[in-house]
Amino acid sequence: MYDLSTRKRALALVAQGRSLNSVSRETGISRAAIRSWQDRVEPLPRLAPPDAGPPADECAYAYLLGLYLGDGCISGHPRGTGYYLRVACANSWPGLIDACEMAMRSINPTGCASRVQAQGYVSVVSYSRHWPHLFPQHGPGKKHERRIALEPWQQTIVDAHPWEFIRGLIHSDGCRITNWTTRSVAGDRKRYEYPRYFFTNRSADIIRLLTEALDQVGVDWKQANARNISVARKASVALMDAHVGAKY
Repeated sequence: MYDLSTRKRALALVAQGRSLNSVSRETGISRAAIRSWQDRVEPLPRLAPPDAGPPADECAYAYLLGLYLGDGCISGHPRGTGYYLRVACANSWPGLIDACEMAMRSINPTGCASRVQAQGYVSVVSYSRHWPHLFPQHGPGKKHERRIALEPWQQTIVDAHPWEFIRGLIHSDGCRITNWTTRSVAGDRKRYEYPRYFFTNRSADIIRLLTEALDQVGVDWKQANARNISVARKASVALMDAHVGAKY
């Protein structure tokens, strides 16, 4: 939501005879927002989002929470009437796009969600006044630059549905790949391939949430560096395959 001074600066540029297109390009503010300010420059009073209560579909919520922490964001409507939840999904994974939209529809009290095609990815979008309540991790700035912690009611859901939460995180910022190495067999070097899961995120808090969930379900993991978690042990990969699987 733009403050009053920002609105007045944009309108001052328009008053100089500039087009809405040029002002939008210079300020990064949409033409629709600038046009609406010509009718009313003062921001509408921001209403606190109503308490929608815990989501009824806890499985879908745990999955969507993982997607949101990885590739999601929440932004306010220019008129201050509600919020957009957006999750970016690569074009390569149509099954993931379907699963994301289904989860959003299950959690949004209105049951609405849509898709917006962008260059190389689809933004799955859903509008509701409830999103800041349902995802209280929403806040200014990038996730890795602020503290991310679950509310007690969220932790209860994640504890009850850890695999759905893990699946959401892996489907957003993770992958299943085939690694390879060489071994000496009877004096000959032979190539050996094995499956592996990776997760990459710049937030230490989100890394911690993933590893705590992995510990809960008995998956062995290693942290190569501050940003990367890997699962490579055969039994643990089998568990991940059974409950998470590769993106599709």
